[in-house]
Amino acid sequence: MGHTERSAVGEVRRELREFLRHRSCPLERTEEAELLVSELVTNALIHTRHGAVVTATATPATLRVEVQDFEADLPAPYVPNADDGTHGRGLILVRSLADAWGVEARALGKVVWFELHGERP
Repeated sequence: MGHTERSAVGEVRRELREFLRHRSCPLERTEEAELLVSELVTNALIHTRHGAVVTATATPATLRVEVQDFEADLPAPYVPNADDGTHGRGLILVRSLADAWGVEARALGKVVWFELHGERP
């Protein structure tokens, strides 16, 4: 991944952290959200040529983050090789950490989304 992609991922993480700071999101959920958005944005930048658009929405109970890219191909379920620790972790991490997630085809490209739910009262 080149320098511009790395700085773009860092910028997205910073913006998401700032967004969540004003919504009193529990710290561990903030860290999970940053990790997951990093993986999805990295995947979008590696596998597509047209960048990605990140949207975050928060309610008191749920954080939803969407990463839209502009490639029509839906991601294949991927099981990384044991010796490849660098690629293919994105959806595995999303599956294991997110409370809900999915992929939706759009007229232009697709959206990969995840939700993290807050503590139940």
